[in-house]
This record gives sequence, structure tokens and C-alpha cells, in this order.
Amino acid sequence: MRIRGTIGGHRKTRIYGRLDCPSALRAIANGGYVTHRVFFADEAAAIAAGYRPCARCMPDKYREWKARG
Repeated sequence: MRIRGTIGGHRKTRIYGRLDCPSALRAIANGGYVTHRVFFADEAAAIAAGYRPCARCMPDKYREWKARG
């Protein structure tokens, strides 16, 4: 069985977020995002890969991340 990812990320910026993130969807619509798009099974996998939360679609997680920084 194949498991679909629940979190999307951008390889160059090392940011992860929801698949319906308005910022990511806008970037995809503009055509400059798709080649660097990655998917993670869950948030823990994105964090383990060294990605940080998106400030737009995950503001609470982003604030927590920034406070730790």
C-alpha cells in the first residue's frame, strides 16, 4: 500500500506546510514552485529532514519554531 504525504515542502527554502497552503498554491499557480516541491508523510518527517513550518498556513507552529531559534 502506498502512503500519501500530508505535508508539502519546498526543497530550496526548507519550509513545510499544509497541502492547501495559500502561499504554496499561489507559487504553484505562478509556475516557479513545482520543480522544488517535496512531500512528507507527516510533520515529524518534515522536521526530521530539517524543514521549518510555514508562517502563513501554520502560524502557531511557526511561532513555536521561531521562539526556539
